[in-house]
Amino acid sequence: MGLVILVAALVIASLTDVAHRKIPNAITYPLAAFGLIFHLLSSGMAGVVFSLSGILVGGGLLLLLYLLGGMGAGDVKLMAAVGSILGPADVFTASLYSALVGGVYALAIVFRHGELRETVYWLAPALGGMMPARTAQAPEVAGRAGLPRLCYGLAISLGTVLAVLRPL
Repeated sequence: MGLVILVAALVIASLTDVAHRKIPNAITYPLAAFGLIFHLLSSGMAGVVFSLSGILVGGGLLLLLYLLGGMGAGDVKLMAAVGSILGPADVFTASLYSALVGGVYALAIVFRHGELRETVYWLAPALGGMMPARTAQAPEVAGRAGLPRLCYGLAISLGTVLAVLRPL
């Protein structure tokens, strides 16, 4: 039952993120509360600890990116809410899958908008180890401001579903 609620909430979060570029607290907070209550009822206080650990890991994994301006607070809260249901180990896996999906999504966006060459140009040195990543800065590229923002809630949703469905 927990996975059904999780997938339903992820679908709603994705649709809302795509339509409004926002994941509202009305989705993330009830999902996190559901995870806590579900695990409390199924495993007692050990379930609460499991769920809280998932919240901390899920939110913690994305918190630095939020603080650096790389994503919205709704994305962080969504991953934390996912953690309330999946627990710490599985939310870690879901975040890895989400990062892979998000990377493919970002490449598709820059490719579609004709910015792939410029993106590779400014990113390659950092990825190649020629300079620390913190010093890699995108040059002012005409049209770059016109790139759409990523709806990372979509990547979180797809990544989480892939992580849950992965072969054991």
